[in-house]
Parts: sequence; C-alpha cells; structure tokens
Amino acid sequence: MITIIIRYQGANGSALNFAREMMASGIVSEIRAEEGNLRYEYLCPVEDEETVVLIDSWEDQEALDLHHRSPLMGRIASLREQYDLHMEVQKYAPILNDGDEKYIRK
Repeated sequence: MITIIIRYQGANGSALNFAREMMASGIVSEIRAEEGNLRYEYLCPVEDEETVVLIDSWEDQEALDLHHRSPLMGRIASLREQYDLHMEVQKYAPILNDGDEKYIRK
C-alpha cells in the first residue's frame, strides 16, 4: 500500500471550496471507484483554516501510476489553479519489519 498526504493551502477559504467542488463535481467519487484506490479523504486541520489535507491511499505503485495518467488529473489540476492553491506532498509506503507493518516516509 502507498499513502500520499497532500496539504492544499490557499486564502479566504479557497482550499475548503476546492475540496467541496471536488466532491460536488463527482471527481472524488470517480477516484474512489478507480481500481486500486483504498482511500481518498479530505480533512481540515483545526489549527489552520486555510489548509485542507487529502489522504490518498492506493494498493500499489501501478495503481497510483494509472491514476496519475488518468484524465481526472487534468481536471484536478484545473481546479487547483482555479482556486490558486499551493501543495505540499508526502509519500508513505509500508515496510515489513519482523512481520509488523511499519511506515516510512519517502
């Protein structure tokens, strides 16, 4: 499994409005229906009203690569530009250590 954490940051509520439009437009539902998607969820940090966090998990790198090549990525990029958002991206992948699954940041 691979988990991507994206922090979308904007001004005047633009990050939250972006997430709401992603959901209302059906893009989120389409992504969740993609083969290999395990989680696609927006969260709002209590300490920062101008940030929305996306937790995006995929079965493997192949599923994530297919998602990145899908037409949905163009639609997401267009909305991100429309709302003038900045992103911080972190990628996590599990490692096996004596049978226990642990996560490392890549």
